[in-house]
Amino acid sequence: MARHLITSALPYINGIKHLGNLVGSQLPADLYARYLRARGHEVMFICATDEHGTPAELAAAKTGETVADYCARMHGEQAALARGFGLSFDHFGRSSSLRNRTLTQHFAGRLAERGYIREVSEKQVYSKADGRFLPDRYIEGTCPNCGYDRARGDQCENCTKLLDPTDLINPRSAISGSTDLEVRETKHLYLRQSALKDQIAQWIDSKTDWPILTTSIARKWLNDGDGLQDRGITRDVDWGVPVKRGDQDWPGMEGKVFYVWFDAPIEYIGATAEWADANGGDWEGWWRTDKGADDATYTQFMGKDNVPFHTLSFPATIIGSGEPWKLVDYIKSFNYLTYDGGQFSTSQGRGVFMDHALEILPADYWRWWLLSHAPESGDSEFTWENFQQSVNKDLADVLGNFVSRITKFCRSKFGEAVPEGGGYGPEEQQLIAALDARIRAYEGFMAAMEVRKSAAELRAIWVLGNEYLQAAAPWSSFKTDPQRAAMQVRLGLNLIRLYAVLSAPFIPFAADAMLAAMQTENRDWPGDVAEALAALPAGHAFTVPEVLFAKITDDQRADWEDRFKGVRT
Repeated sequence: MARHLITSALPYINGIKHLGNLVGSQLPADLYARYLRARGHEVMFICATDEHGTPAELAAAKTGETVADYCARMHGEQAALARGFGLSFDHFGRSSSLRNRTLTQHFAGRLAERGYIREVSEKQVYSKADGRFLPDRYIEGTCPNCGYDRARGDQCENCTKLLDPTDLINPRSAISGSTDLEVRETKHLYLRQSALKDQIAQWIDSKTDWPILTTSIARKWLNDGDGLQDRGITRDVDWGVPVKRGDQDWPGMEGKVFYVWFDAPIEYIGATAEWADANGGDWEGWWRTDKGADDATYTQFMGKDNVPFHTLSFPATIIGSGEPWKLVDYIKSFNYLTYDGGQFSTSQGRGVFMDHALEILPADYWRWWLLSHAPESGDSEFTWENFQQSVNKDLADVLGNFVSRITKFCRSKFGEAVPEGGGYGPEEQQLIAALDARIRAYEGFMAAMEVRKSAAELRAIWVLGNEYLQAAAPWSSFKTDPQRAAMQVRLGLNLIRLYAVLSAPFIPFAADAMLAAMQTENRDWPGDVAEALAALPAGHAFTVPEVLFAKITDDQRADWEDRFKGVRT
């Protein structure tokens, strides 16, 4: 049994996340965590809401709540939706936690002690109308890179280029809309990433097994232009982790907080400590190499826009501290999921969001489509037509139809118990061999985090059962050889249990329903396929389940296309 630490990128607190956010980090991370647990490994799966910075302040201002109240409410809503989608976090924390505050201040103190933080006097945008400095997302304007006219002061949502507020063309206040802005001087702390460039580059070069998407983005930031730049880690806002060196005040930094990008990834550690606080566990054993973390494999899941922070900035914090903290072993990054010809957008409410998705259909419908169309090698596009076809063909026609046919036939001819029957013939031996080959391939793709290939292999495993059932035709053999028909049905019922076990990482709710119908808690992973197909012995009771997956009708699809034209209501 191996130990695996898994984190998915922290979702911003400012609203319900859309399907693109879900498939870009949390959902594939859950797939991997569920698979590893099913194989008997020890897993620590961590995520949290990212609660600091201007997005939280702006969102709270719109609702009239205090930022703390808004974040507490939205954390509850995001946690509930995570449960609704079956995301099996060991802990879903909050970056505003005391644990994260203490750790962030600790890292800042260590970096300062080792000479990796410098104080900089810089010019920032000040809004006369608002009476305050306007860092990052408090400023909107035109992106100098792509011309998008609603770019934020920290990053352009359209082209993903990282920006400084002073880069924007025709800037305006995101609070009041005022263009009465001026540049004033203020002091901030910068992390000297440039001083750590060689160490970070050497570390990245050692990761020869990382996806090309991950390493190409990291090397672009390391080597393009002037290379890795120092980056500000403080901001003139009220909401966030107060700037301190450990537990000591930081002269000249009164009233400032750490920039959200600095404290957010530290919450991976903080959330694990929160889990330990609640469960009496050992968080240091996951994060400190001097406490045993060397024997754990650490995997991060994220969208490509988060790669620079996780390959450069967070490692700079870890390496720069000079302490024995665990560095990530593997980063699984994803491209974007687009929505029906356009972009998903949290800030502008465009696309299908997690809450609306669960109002329409159960989670497994979405989990299957999103994972089987994961944007790995390039961007993927969600269309309602494709969604309908995938659900109907994969889930309803292949898996659901198999479960329904075999259970109903058995009930009508043999009753609601696994029937006795004769031994396997050549057709059954051929099926077992084909299943074994497919299952081993499925295991390989899952271990390698090849999400779409895993989904395709799982579907092929489902197809084998349907092809066998169609060829064996127990409804015909029952008329001439009831014992053979009984054997075929017994094999089919055991296939349902096997499919539940194999499918659980993708569609956990349907898997639970299949196991409940087979009246078994046996979730043993199939080593020997023949043994797995004898897990439910003759006489074992079962029930005919409700329809696992209902087909999506053309009328439903048309209704949803009209309801979700790209603007959230």
